[in-house]
Amino acid sequence: MSAMDLSELSNLNLDAGSIFLLAITICAFLIPVVVILPPVGLQKSDALLQTHTKAGVEGAKSNLKNQFSAEHAPVSGKPPKVHSLVIYPVKSCKGIELTRSKVLPAGLLFDRIFMFAQLKSPFPVAVDSTDEERSKHKWEFITQRQFARLANVTVDLWLPDEMKLRKQSMKSNEAFLILRFPWKEDGWRGLWATISAKLGRGRSAEPEIEVLLPVDFPSAEEIKDKGHTFEDVKIWKETINALNMQNELPKELQRYLGVSNKLALFRVDPEQLREVYRCAPTEEEAGYQPKTGFQDAYPLHLVNLSSVQEFSSEVPKDDDLKELDVLRFRPNIIVSGAQAYDEETWKQIRLKPGTSKLYNDASFHVSCRTVRCKMPNVDPDTGLRHPKEPDRSLRAKRAVDEGAPLSGCLGMQLTPLFDPSLGEDREAWIAVGMTVEVEGRGKHMYIKQ
Repeated sequence: MSAMDLSELSNLNLDAGSIFLLAITICAFLIPVVVILPPVGLQKSDALLQTHTKAGVEGAKSNLKNQFSAEHAPVSGKPPKVHSLVIYPVKSCKGIELTRSKVLPAGLLFDRIFMFAQLKSPFPVAVDSTDEERSKHKWEFITQRQFARLANVTVDLWLPDEMKLRKQSMKSNEAFLILRFPWKEDGWRGLWATISAKLGRGRSAEPEIEVLLPVDFPSAEEIKDKGHTFEDVKIWKETINALNMQNELPKELQRYLGVSNKLALFRVDPEQLREVYRCAPTEEEAGYQPKTGFQDAYPLHLVNLSSVQEFSSEVPKDDDLKELDVLRFRPNIIVSGAQAYDEETWKQIRLKPGTSKLYNDASFHVSCRTVRCKMPNVDPDTGLRHPKEPDRSLRAKRAVDEGAPLSGCLGMQLTPLFDPSLGEDREAWIAVGMTVEVEGRGKHMYIKQ
């Protein structure tokens, strides 16, 4: 500012009241501008809003908002029904609730196609091992069992919207995932990130980092351009070859999760799925060799709300565990209207249209019980791990399978069955409102891996 400007400003002879009035006038002008056009940077999801629509149901539209209600009890003369559907595009992260989904041989479309892994060195190392064996590192999958904060990694699925694309004079079949996790830097950067989040997304919003991922498996050229590599990764006792996309991850995610080893994100290769045996139907019985991606063992997981409610009534509650959310058990298909634990007698089921507005049936082999680890101890809403429950109660009250006598069980593993007339085009649709017809009953015995 020049000397002449300062002179002119001093000649205004503004008193305190005038300065206050001037400040109020400026604020009155700026506040509406900031509300309508907040000075915040665009997020990746803001760009996708122009051409895509976010999949799933949330908040008041969720079918799980009444999951603790007595209305899920069986009603005489009425069959059980599908109450909710959930997919988990990134293993062990937040799920996406759906009203309908396509069923493929490997499970629900988009379910568990990505998975986090850490690079681990062999331990313990044998005394007589070679230097090569001592130095060999292996990728091994991680879950909320070790890193509970995975529960706070939100996953959004964005599907191309034909109407929006038409308005933009564009064509696209690409779907995307956006991973979001809380992150705030120290100092003024963290303060500004907090202000920006609240201005852009509402008063309750907190600063986040977003990661954009294509859903489709990349071409060989895209893999080369991105620097991705095919590597072996261990999931439970199996080792499979999958696409390592670790260079897509921001360094902050490793720090947020608390992973001290190198962190990677793997994409399942559709051409290298894991074959499923043990309790699954044989290739002759199913008409195809059952396979799965990054699921624990079988393509789908079914949970009965009545069973969760019955079990929850026996679990001690405290300030950190007031209700037992069904999402702790990571189901794909959630049914209501069945007797508690009746699903443990099912051997084959058929989902019929019911009130779903679908016209097809969908059949499933009920392969075995779900043997539980300690992961249900993690609250899916907060990412906080309870020190005891429900793991302790599962082991005490739900050790019901002769094949896993020391483990608690809740839920059933499913393998899809398809009409032989479909040939190699095996797919079906399922939706909320379909009814459950039990086509076969019998005894289950878990076979360990």
